[in-house]
Amino acid sequence: MPLNHFLEYLELEKKYSAHTLTAYRTDLLAFTEFLISRYDLHDLTAVHYTQIRSWIIVLGEDGMSNASINRKISSLKSFYRFLQKSRQLEDSPLAKHRALKVPRKVQVPFSEAEVAQALEEMKADSFEGLRDKLMMELFYSTGIRRSELIGIKLHDIDLKNRLLRVKGKRNKDRFIPLLASVADTAEAYLEKRKAHECKESEGYLFITAKGVKVYETLVYRTINNYFRGVSSKLKKSPHVLRHSFATHLLNQGADLNAIKELL
Repeated sequence: MPLNHFLEYLELEKKYSAHTLTAYRTDLLAFTEFLISRYDLHDLTAVHYTQIRSWIIVLGEDGMSNASINRKISSLKSFYRFLQKSRQLEDSPLAKHRALKVPRKVQVPFSEAEVAQALEEMKADSFEGLRDKLMMELFYSTGIRRSELIGIKLHDIDLKNRLLRVKGKRNKDRFIPLLASVADTAEAYLEKRKAHECKESEGYLFITAKGVKVYETLVYRTINNYFRGVSSKLKKSPHVLRHSFATHLLNQGADLNAIKELL
């Protein structure tokens, strides 16, 4: 069956997690059940967009948000792209579909006082304390993304010239100046880092106490934990800190285009 082949493809070739596979399976089975009950249609390759549109309307009438509906339709899009690649289908019924509009969430930045307090309360005398402080300072003073921070290698940081090379989207490099205070934190961290260096470190700047590269959840948890005690904002993430960097620069009169270049 096309559906089973698609799920095998996601698991074996795309290496998707069990959680992601469950989400795809749930979405596609729900759509299959809708087709059978509404149209007595069992063949997913014979679907027309009008039938998908009917499902979208039903989901909306059931109270599902546009964001959740878009996610389900994204699962269908992936499935039909697979059918096209495997030459089981010539044209996707979703070729001309446009995602439903989703209200844009307003990112509320941390205040300058909140950032200052979070930094002040960090105990930067241990390996992990210095690592966490350097993470925080880099997010706030450079505006880099979480994935960019995780990907920084030792050779990307030039303390002598106070420059940081960051590999951004589409593997495009950009060079960002470092504040003297951030360079000082980096120097202290690098000294502590030597005791945790190992083969698994692979030359990455930020590593765990066991010597392996830090991961997304750890970075998120680090920022969230430090701001939990100083901010009442609902979202406390590296992205909010990146947004705070841009907002505070703008408030201080920095040029908008210069900020965009840094970001």
